[in-house]
Amino acid sequence: MYKVLIVDDEVFVRKGLIGLMDWSQLNFEICGEAENGEQALELIERLTPELVIVDIRMPVLDGLELIRQVKTEGLHQPLFVILSGYPDFSYAQQAFRYNVSDYILKPVDEQELTAALKKTAHTLNQKQLLLMTKEKPLVATVIESLLQSEPDEQVLASIVHSLEMPLASSYTYVIVEIQDLLPNGTVDYMPALQSCLMRFFQQEGQTLLLHVRAYNQYGLIVPQLWMSKQITDERTTYARLLYLLEKELVTTIALFIGLRADHLKQISSSGASAEECLNYRFTKDFDRIFIASELRELPLYYFDVDEELHGRLMYEVEANRQEGYAPAIESIFMVFKERHFAHGAVTNTIRRILIAVINLIRQLEGDEKELALLEDLLDWQKKYRNSSQLKEVFLQFIEEAAAYIAGKRGEKSEGNIEKIKKYIDGHFRENIYLKGIAADFHLNPVYLGQLFRKQYGVYFNEYLLSLRVEEAKRLLRQTKRRVYEIAETVGFHNADYFATQFEKLENMTPTDYRNKMFHSN
Repeated sequence: MYKVLIVDDEVFVRKGLIGLMDWSQLNFEICGEAENGEQALELIERLTPELVIVDIRMPVLDGLELIRQVKTEGLHQPLFVILSGYPDFSYAQQAFRYNVSDYILKPVDEQELTAALKKTAHTLNQKQLLLMTKEKPLVATVIESLLQSEPDEQVLASIVHSLEMPLASSYTYVIVEIQDLLPNGTVDYMPALQSCLMRFFQQEGQTLLLHVRAYNQYGLIVPQLWMSKQITDERTTYARLLYLLEKELVTTIALFIGLRADHLKQISSSGASAEECLNYRFTKDFDRIFIASELRELPLYYFDVDEELHGRLMYEVEANRQEGYAPAIESIFMVFKERHFAHGAVTNTIRRILIAVINLIRQLEGDEKELALLEDLLDWQKKYRNSSQLKEVFLQFIEEAAAYIAGKRGEKSEGNIEKIKKYIDGHFRENIYLKGIAADFHLNPVYLGQLFRKQYGVYFNEYLLSLRVEEAKRLLRQTKRRVYEIAETVGFHNADYFATQFEKLENMTPTDYRNKMFHSN
């Protein structure tokens, strides 16, 4: 990863830039922020960023003067990208005299910044590759550079010579993911991983193209010549490798295997397909071996679970019925597998349920921070890396949340369904509706509707209508009020709608009903 320093006197601009994109996808990480050029000078020497993104106009020391001082006096020489709110050619002219990488106008466009970062990464890659020596190759830099851009022939020749890699071979990029339920980097698996891989591929003493990635992952470039020493097909070979790795490292592991590249300089395409395999981690398990050539015809699903399934889970959570919410969770995770939910779709589904749970708790004047597992679920991607791990902690969280909600509701006697029915019986002439009553009684409207039907055998709206029509019938029999007056009295603001609903229940209009009652007497 290349380090980036953000320099701007506006804190919202700095935070906006940091949140604008997935920096790690472009091989960058934010190492610090500065609000003026003077602060930036100190941070550049201390943090040694490879790239500085700097506003052109700031107090104390502006962007151009910062660049001038770094270029002429600095021990560390990063690349610079300038941000400017001034589309003035003279500013750009001065900036490019200092050989800045790019000049971007505010407000910053994501695509424009992405293009600038890709261009900068390419420049940094080439610089790093050319620093290699035969005695001390920069393996991690080599791999990350190869994955970012295609090197020229001179650089490629230097790589294969320094690392004693076969040039006349196809290559595959493999992601080894450690699923140890620990935050990223808690355990350094690199030594054991190197030893195990060398033995498996019969390359003892050879330099492996192995590097550390984010999210407890390691990336490996495998020459096809090494694979040809195995006498079995691709899946069987990787199954043997997985077995050996899990035995040696004593933890759960998953392998994500990219498409084979015809040449080392095209390994970035294999890397991209291995990255795409990560999207399938919550689909069918594939024995924790995800091979791009097997997955490319399997379309991913990028949406949320059906509303019916989401509503069913939330109903069971409110009812605090483990026999209800446990099967609902099982169904959700089954849908993840069967419909091939992409990683992002799984994230959105979990987030949506978390928000619904938090809203329920707040309606009951509770505090979601009292849930021990909430932080775990909010940041679940850092620890839970397969379907069974995520399902287990998710079920534990829902169990905790359901009990908490039940406890809070128990503190509020208004939650009793009989009291809600009595309230409706006493207020049906008013403009009442399910959502408003649910809010008054600290209930989710969907849950209240389902609970009411379960308890009384009719939907809320049907029951409310029946009360209003029965009262209307009484008034039609016992008073001489006009139909529109009766409609308003029993809670209808539209006489025609009242007449329609009355006829639907009684198979006659209000006027016909009155006439019938009058003539029968």
